[in-house]
Amino acid sequence: MRDLNALLEIRGLSKRIPSARESSGERVLLHKIDAVIREPESIAIMGGSGQGKSTLLRILACLDSADEGDMYVRGASCSSMEPAKWRSQVCYVAQHAVMLPGSVEDNLRTVSRLHGTVYEQPLAERLMKQSGLDHIPMKGPAGDLSGGEKQRLALIRSLMLRPAVLLLDEVTASLDAISGRLVEDILLEWHREEGAALVWVTHHADQASRAASRIWTLKDGTLTDSELSCESGISDETAGSVRER
Repeated sequence: MRDLNALLEIRGLSKRIPSARESSGERVLLHKIDAVIREPESIAIMGGSGQGKSTLLRILACLDSADEGDMYVRGASCSSMEPAKWRSQVCYVAQHAVMLPGSVEDNLRTVSRLHGTVYEQPLAERLMKQSGLDHIPMKGPAGDLSGGEKQRLALIRSLMLRPAVLLLDEVTASLDAISGRLVEDILLEWHREEGAALVWVTHHADQASRAASRIWTLKDGTLTDSELSCESGISDETAGSVRER
C-alpha cells in the first residue's frame, strides 16, 4: 500500500542488465525493491561490488530507467513529473565530479539558470568557506581545480538546489581523510539544518556508523533495511557484504 505521507517511496523497482554468463543474456540486478523514507534521515547503502548500489541511485535520480516499478517524492510519481523538476528535489552527486564550462561561479549559478530560481550568493559563499574552498577565486576557471576541489564544488552546486533528498554516490571516495570528514560534517549539518534526507553509497562501515541511522543492504537483487544505533554498530552480515569487494 502506498504511503502518501512519505518523503521518498520506492515501489517494485526492478532492473535487468546484459550478462554473457546467463542463458537469457540478462542478469537481474534489482528485483522488486520496496523502500520508504518517511522523514528526513540519513541512510547508508552498502553491499558487495556489482550489487547495483550506484545503479539504484541513478534510477532514483531519473538518470537511468527501471524495467518495472515507480518512485514517488512527497506523493508525486516520477513517471508523471518532468525530469528536471524531479531532479531538483531528488539530486544525485556522482563519485567523480564533472565541471561545467566556465568559472567556479558559473558552475554555482548553473542551478539557478536551469531551474529559474534566485542565485543565493550568501549561501554559496558560506558553503565555499565550510568546504575549505574560500581561497579559490570565484572568477577562476573551474576546470583548473584539483580533483578534490572539483568534488567539493560539485557537492556545493547540488546543495544550491536545496533538494529534499541528496543521493551521494561515494562522494568522499576520492578525497583525503581530512577533506572526507569535512564533507561528512557539512552534509550532516545540512541534513540537520535544512531537513534534507541523505542516501549514501559507501563501502566503509565506519563511515556508515558515523553518518547514517539506517542501512540499506543490497545483495542478490534484494534490499534489506535495518536500523543502526550507536550501541549496535554495523552488523556482521552487513560488514561482510563490504568485505566481499
